Amino acid sequence: MKPLIFVVEDNLDLLFNLKLLLKTNDYKAITAKNGKEAVEILSHLEEIPDIIISDIMMPEMDGYEFFQAISNNPRWNRIPFLFLSALNTNKDIRFGKSLGADDYLTKPFNEKDLLSILSGKIARNKRVKALNNMVNETLSSANLKKRIPIIDQKDFFICLFLATWDDKFGPELNRYFPEDKPFPIPLEDIVNQLFTVATSIYGHDKITKPEGVLLDIKNLNNRGYLFFDSYPDKKERYGEKQYMISVIAPSINYFHTLEIKEIFKDLSEKIKKNIDWNIEEYWKKIHTLMLINPIKIE
Repeated sequence: MKPLIFVVEDNLDLLFNLKLLLKTNDYKAITAKNGKEAVEILSHLEEIPDIIISDIMMPEMDGYEFFQAISNNPRWNRIPFLFLSALNTNKDIRFGKSLGADDYLTKPFNEKDLLSILSGKIARNKRVKALNNMVNETLSSANLKKRIPIIDQKDFFICLFLATWDDKFGPELNRYFPEDKPFPIPLEDIVNQLFTVATSIYGHDKITKPEGVLLDIKNLNNRGYLFFDSYPDKKERYGEKQYMISVIAPSINYFHTLEIKEIFKDLSEKIKKNIDWNIEEYWKKIHTLMLINPIKIE
């Protein structure tokens, strides 16, 4: 099936050329002339676009307002978003990326650059979807015994944990918080399934570059954000110590993960440098983040 690209642009000549470029490179393309029209089209689409490309300066609803509408919709807020704009100052680019857009291309743009970004994002999406499917299939078939259903918990339950890979024993739960609240499924089982499935998708030799992924864990009625990293260790079979920092919560959207990733990067640096750290402090940062709206456009 051809990937579906949604292009939102008020310049009709550019819109036509973009649609032609996409079709000649084996993509399906749908278009809208402004954010308001785009939201209306999305509302009636059965197939979710693989990527959204949007201009910024548009009538009725500009690109920033459209991006906010996307971010606030749980059905759309995981679609990779690319700004394509004549606003080309460093400030404009930083602002666009700070909102959480995956990329920001300035006009006039190089067609090869655009196609390269699209192919990269789509390849990553395929890996994430494969990981999601395998995680849910594995957890469903593992016959894991639930202690309490998550939907009955009164508190907004968030679990943060660190797992490492051991050459002899596989995934091992290293730290977790909170320790005093029972999780519906034993965390050791969750860690084992998530880490094992992830390495089957990415491979051990590919967790050398920090990699984050947002998952729907359907049979837990939760979402999880997994962050993989490593540091050199000659004693390990692969020449590095691989680990996974993860958070599981009832509701994590793509835009939460942008800030969670920065928190995890900070934590990961401490792990690499063997600096002492307090898991409760990092849990509090994430808990605070989850209670506020991460998207603010002024």
